[in-house]
Amino acid sequence: MEVVIVEDQAAAGVLVADIVARHVRPGGVLGLATGSSPLPVYRELIRRHREESLSFAGCRAFLLDEYVGLPREHPESYRSVIRRELTDHIDIDRVDGPDGEATDIPAEAERYEAAIKEAGGVDVQVLGVGTDGHLGFNEPGSSLPSRTRVKTLTRQTREDNARFFDSIDDVPHHVLTQGLGTILEAGHLVLIAAGASKAPAVASAAEGPVSAFCPASVLQLHPRATLVVDEAAATQLKLADYYRYAATHKPDWQPF
Repeated sequence: MEVVIVEDQAAAGVLVADIVARHVRPGGVLGLATGSSPLPVYRELIRRHREESLSFAGCRAFLLDEYVGLPREHPESYRSVIRRELTDHIDIDRVDGPDGEATDIPAEAERYEAAIKEAGGVDVQVLGVGTDGHLGFNEPGSSLPSRTRVKTLTRQTREDNARFFDSIDDVPHHVLTQGLGTILEAGHLVLIAAGASKAPAVASAAEGPVSAFCPASVLQLHPRATLVVDEAAATQLKLADYYRYAATHKPDWQPF
């Protein structure tokens, strides 16, 4: 695992966009997360598409998760969110997400797993982390080798997401999410975190034990995981000085 500490959320977005852009090519498969954390990444990718001719033609993308029972055209369905925040503004060919309106949710989970495999797997997966350490919608207690399946959201996650709805009562209780085992099969995992509220989760993910109680800690098991965090999110990292030193002395031939 490589931990990179940058000044602020904007700088984190630029660095993660650098990493994603290296996989933007015909046949490239991108893994997209929703929520507030990846927004600076998506804004930077849109800018590069418009101003630097970064083309996503020939690329395909998969979403991490979706609310169960929320109509796909609802403004807070993740299909709608990713269109609004990224894919309507670039020339990507195809974006797939789990169908939260499927009549047979277990069958839909199997279909989605198969679709990712048929695409050759995800090349680079953008991730955020919840204040409780959840990854995707794998809440604390999730099985480390889990596959795409339905999960019940914790009250904390529903409270965190209530800002996107009229009230917490409108936040669905269930989601269809890629499992931790599914996420770990991506070629490169890139997590972005900003703000003091994410500091405990970042520290647990990067320096704590690998545990189901902090699902994001599974990134320690991946051969190529990069955590990009701002100074506020890095305040509880015990090895912060080392991470800064390592980034300063990173070999020119070794990309993030």
